[in-house]
Amino acid sequence: MENVATLPRHYIPWNKDKLVGPKPPLKLKEVWAIRVRLQLARHVRDLALFNLALDSKLRGCDLISLRVSDISLGSGIAKRATVFQRKTQRPVQFEITEQTRTAVLAWIETKRLGLSDYLFPSRQRAGAPLSTRQYGRIVDSWIKSIDLDPAGFGTHTMRRTKPTLIYRRTKNLRAIQLLLGHTKVESTVRYLGIEVDDALEMAEQTES
Repeated sequence: MENVATLPRHYIPWNKDKLVGPKPPLKLKEVWAIRVRLQLARHVRDLALFNLALDSKLRGCDLISLRVSDISLGSGIAKRATVFQRKTQRPVQFEITEQTRTAVLAWIETKRLGLSDYLFPSRQRAGAPLSTRQYGRIVDSWIKSIDLDPAGFGTHTMRRTKPTLIYRRTKNLRAIQLLLGHTKVESTVRYLGIEVDDALEMAEQTES
């Protein structure tokens, strides 16, 4: 008879009482609710981080690794930036809206960051960027500020929000795939939460 490994009685699954799976994007009204609260509270760093997270659509590890030079253009902020993704080692390009450029520039000036500095430096570790754990806690605080349960959201919520809003308006799956830097359309489909057959049909229509 096979020996069956037994778990100790005190073992608690890592996902007990937690919601797992894809995290939902924010709705447009929720985006503005968080943004207004950060503006009123004068949270300069968080406003810059929130806006750039939405615009860039980067994974958390890529977002926190940004340096000032990655998005700078002379003494200002570029309207468009290109970043190599750690996961895929592929470049992804993104637009930086005017309100994000304003918020990021205000943060850089407030913190007096140089071109080689991390855009969002850690407050605990000199010369290091925010950790993914710290970024996760910051996202949780944004979600809590508008009375939502942070257990239902996460850092990928920030990555999914703008593509979802754009997709609902344009139905252009290929454009969303490029924005997210996905190599496979199936990955984009999973992010958007739509049916694969419908998505492939839409992709063919946009390419024809």
